[in-house]
Amino acid sequence: MGSIYRFATPSTLLLLFLLLGTAFEPSFAALVKQQPLVLKYHNGALLKGKITVNLIWYGQFTPAQRSIIVDFIQSLSSAASALPSAASWWRTTAKYKGGVATLVVGKQVLVENYSLGKSLKNVHIAALASKGGLLNAVNIVLTAKDVVVDGFCMSRCGTHGSTPGKNRVPYAWVGNSETQCPGQCAWPFHQPIYGPQTPPLVAPNGDVGVDGMVINLATVLAGAVTNPFNNGYFQGPALAPLEAVSACPGMFGSGSYPGYPGQVLVDKVTGASYNAHGVNGRKYLLPAMWDPQTSACSTLV
Repeated sequence: MGSIYRFATPSTLLLLFLLLGTAFEPSFAALVKQQPLVLKYHNGALLKGKITVNLIWYGQFTPAQRSIIVDFIQSLSSAASALPSAASWWRTTAKYKGGVATLVVGKQVLVENYSLGKSLKNVHIAALASKGGLLNAVNIVLTAKDVVVDGFCMSRCGTHGSTPGKNRVPYAWVGNSETQCPGQCAWPFHQPIYGPQTPPLVAPNGDVGVDGMVINLATVLAGAVTNPFNNGYFQGPALAPLEAVSACPGMFGSGSYPGYPGQVLVDKVTGASYNAHGVNGRKYLLPAMWDPQTSACSTLV
């Protein structure tokens, strides 16, 4: 089996900070000089050029839920959206060595009969990922809210890795946490498990689980492009790396601190929180990404 990088997504890393309580209130944080964050480049291959994103849907997803995810991926390489946009967020990855990665949605595979059961291990995720394409592709496995995945909710909300062999294919997995751990993997659309119990934000597409998936999908996609084979950009241990987005936990807008996502935009009609426009009138809340030009985590708003 290939490598699976068991990094913690921003949602899980946030829990570590929340355990510290309110020690990081803004008035205190303002007194602390922020040190530059450096993700070292380890001279490996990055994903650049046209990249096909194949989606493997495992379990029951409604057409509306699938469209939220598909529109998000299409938004990352669309020039048609108003600013701030998902595409402007994604363009930060072009600042890493090698230039831009243009994502296009490829084939979608529906596995609605739970053919591997409702409790999956890493080997099952890899097997499902193999149903996608093999050339210039990233295969994404998306598991439904009633599917338990090894490590899900305990140490991870999503992961990415690559197949073994000479022609390695990057893949990733993200689960729907709606009924299992929304306070961990769908924050800030649900109250956190630990720390200050601030009111949750309203999910921009009206689906706490899937809007949470978008945050974690953004995390693993950025990681898959900038560290596809575990020798790209990361900080820390190679098998538990902090990557482009996972190095910036819990940050969605200016003034963020542990337990507070920061100042984001609010839809005047629905009250939903967002920071990025997408295709088909979509709005999304996207996490901060490390900018190699500034050596800092950057938010859209």
